[in-house]
Amino acid sequence: MIDQVDEFNAYRQKMNDKVLGENNKVLKRIFNLDTNAFAEGALDKQTKELLGLVASLVLRCDDCVKYHLESSFKSGMSKDQIMETLSIGTLIGGTIVIPHLRKAYDYWETLETKEIQ
Repeated sequence: MIDQVDEFNAYRQKMNDKVLGENNKVLKRIFNLDTNAFAEGALDKQTKELLGLVASLVLRCDDCVKYHLESSFKSGMSKDQIMETLSIGTLIGGTIVIPHLRKAYDYWETLETKEIQ
């Protein structure tokens, strides 16, 4: 069975490399802005990841949800913190978010099982 965490990360890296390899100034700046936005600042990284998770869930971006779940997991957040965050995203996004909530829950369980570092 293919590990969905490894598969997601490998595909994401491969495609990021291709996109950035095009040497497009606008895309490089957007990627850089995204990286810098989630750096430590007035808000700590964990809070920013949770904000990103809520926004990604509401926007129904499964890849973004996976990214923020993994970043949250690596930073040591608990399942209770994630569930509370996902509940807020579902409340804000409405019932249309529920299929994405299911995928998020499944991915979190995969992260817990895999015990990535």
